[in-house]
Amino acid sequence: MFRGSITALITPFRGDQVDEQAFQSFVEWQVEQGTHALVPCGTTGESPTLSHEEHRRVVALCVEAARGRVPVIAGAGSNSTAEAISLAHHAKRAGADAVLVVTPYYNKPTQEGLYQHYKAIHEAVDIPILIYNIPGRCIVDMTVETMARLAKLPNIRGVKDATADLARPLRTRLAIGPDFCQLSGEDATVTAFLAQGGHGCISVASNIVPGLCSQMHDSWAKGDHATTFAICDRLMPLYDALFCEVSPGPVKYAASLLGRCNAETRQPLWEIADISKDKVRAALTGLGLLS
Repeated sequence: MFRGSITALITPFRGDQVDEQAFQSFVEWQVEQGTHALVPCGTTGESPTLSHEEHRRVVALCVEAARGRVPVIAGAGSNSTAEAISLAHHAKRAGADAVLVVTPYYNKPTQEGLYQHYKAIHEAVDIPILIYNIPGRCIVDMTVETMARLAKLPNIRGVKDATADLARPLRTRLAIGPDFCQLSGEDATVTAFLAQGGHGCISVASNIVPGLCSQMHDSWAKGDHATTFAICDRLMPLYDALFCEVSPGPVKYAASLLGRCNAETRQPLWEIADISKDKVRAALTGLGLLS
């Protein structure tokens, strides 16, 4: 259903307000560079600190700027089922192609609670749903068994897997089948994830090098694995730099060095340290993006 290089979009701010012009220009650049799909209002988009009004506005701006050229998978997760349903309803009205729904954070629901959460969203809104499983941020980890149970619901179409467990995509494929869309949430392990049955990556790095990321996935789809591995090797220092501090601080700083937006984040995130800035700048210089 979805494949390739999918950008987990940053949300540019200016004076603590969403910089709408910079955001839509950024979306246009992503599409021009060959990005295969877009994810507004995910973790990289600082969704936890967007107001409901801002969240809805960013999704609408993304759909408007994409103009149907690539799919938009709108972030619609919450640790409140009712709030997730509300965000999913808006995403559908705005014209998004699917929603990305993170496992409920902080509440720590059981596996049955996870199942009922996604089932309730599925029953309330007729839109394709991707599960976002990221135990490192949410504490809870959806099991393959629970995911297989959810996959029997027709609009549960896939998963963004940020477990960093490279056996997981294989186990998921065997349990659910090859048509269940598996997208990595970890840039540094993307080639191994693809080799285990994955279909693509919801990427932080593609905010900075969308052309290289799309080329890497296109070469994989063509069976040109040598090119895929060569690009991944080139990008590894960037992957490391973009996670030298909590994301999206480093990636927004990188985007600011490229003139795409400023580096502003919302509290409690803060400006990255000078040593981290040096790492990001060195990675961009190594890729020939800075002189």
